[in-house]
Amino acid sequence: MSTILRQAARTVLRSRPFSSTAAARKDIVQDLYLKELKAYKPTPATKDAHVGLVKTFSAPIAPQAPTLPSDLASELSAYDASEPTLAEVKAATTLSETDVAGGANAYLDFLEADLPKPEAHHH
Repeated sequence: MSTILRQAARTVLRSRPFSSTAAARKDIVQDLYLKELKAYKPTPATKDAHVGLVKTFSAPIAPQAPTLPSDLASELSAYDASEPTLAEVKAATTLSETDVAGGANAYLDFLEADLPKPEAHHH
């Protein structure tokens, strides 16, 4: 690659065109890039390159349909006859109206209060 650059530098130094516009000069880097790109030959992939990387597909087992019990009527009647179990309900603490009203009034007073004025910073 260095020999190509040397040759390109020699040809540029030997001939200086009268016009030095960008369109008239060749782009050496682009020419080298295209030459190397055209000369690139990727290594061919082998037929067994996927072995060990890809699992073979196996269809999942089909699910079985659910079966109804043979004595469905007796199970339904037993379910209807059973009493539901209730969870114990904890007694919630109740707030008196004065606590709620006082808290609400205090909150409203806080919202209506004037904001403190920011102090001016002296530089």
